[in-house]
Amino acid sequence: MKAFVVTGYKKDLLLADIPDPLVGPDDVLVKVRSAGLNLLDEKIRLGEFRQILPYRLPQVLGNDLAGTVIRVGANVRSFSPGDEVYGRPDQDRIGAFAERIAVDAADLAPKPSSISMDEAGSLPLVVLTAWQALVEKGRVGSGAKVLIHAGAGGVGSIAIQLAKHLGATVATTASASNADFVRDLGADVVIDYAKQDFAELLSDYDLVLDSIGGKNLEKSLRVLKRGCKAIGIAGPPDPAFAREQGLDPVLRLAIRALSRTIRARAKKLGVEYEFLFMKASGTQLREITRLVDEGAIRPIVSRTYAFDETPAALASLTTGHGRGKAVITDF
Repeated sequence: MKAFVVTGYKKDLLLADIPDPLVGPDDVLVKVRSAGLNLLDEKIRLGEFRQILPYRLPQVLGNDLAGTVIRVGANVRSFSPGDEVYGRPDQDRIGAFAERIAVDAADLAPKPSSISMDEAGSLPLVVLTAWQALVEKGRVGSGAKVLIHAGAGGVGSIAIQLAKHLGATVATTASASNADFVRDLGADVVIDYAKQDFAELLSDYDLVLDSIGGKNLEKSLRVLKRGCKAIGIAGPPDPAFAREQGLDPVLRLAIRALSRTIRARAKKLGVEYEFLFMKASGTQLREITRLVDEGAIRPIVSRTYAFDETPAALASLTTGHGRGKAVITDF
């Protein structure tokens, strides 16, 4: 089958003929019809995560997908050939930039019936990130005040909608040209990041979802109420993440050092910092399927690319500030 692989860190994606994936007893073989483009893929290609995500190269990239079931393993009862599904493969089994992929059935869910394959392919990684930040870690409920950075982006555009569904008051940062767009998604307060300082305008927030990191994350701590938390998806990773990943003692010490400054600043302010590295979950996607079909969440697809455009499409993620997600189609 055809697939785009990375053969070495910082090398270009290469279109290659590779064997069909092995299908285990708990797996589902999926014909990929749409795959989301994520900065995570570009960071893997560049080797930025090689210490904590040590992929064995060559590696097929692609972290989320929608498609049609071809066949299922002997233990699978939840899916049948012909079913339309979507999902985020486990981090050890990525590979959606290919004609076919084998995914653990537990990481898949039925595609929402109300949206297209391209829209479904845009969702898994960003919607699971939003769910795990706001529902699992943040426990957002009615009356909560939530700040979501980069509200027009892939994670932000979904997180705004989910936070509003949960009953929160939502503030977000965006460019002036995207102000009306994020308001339409449900944002109550829009901060023009080019002209306004959110840390001077906001206070007493219950949760911050930060996808930018660095100084932006540090400033975000100041808008929180005491006892509340900032969740970072751009880093730095924290000791809890190192434990969950089962990293060796040397890496655990290194990660503790990386996050020491932000954790100390949070502690001084009486707030918390947590790093989130999203996990695959078909169970959560089934809940999200219901929300999508009820109209609570709508995917935002800014652009589609043909399969043979994958390398250029991935590179384009680092040069612009598009709305929502871009996807690969026409496999």
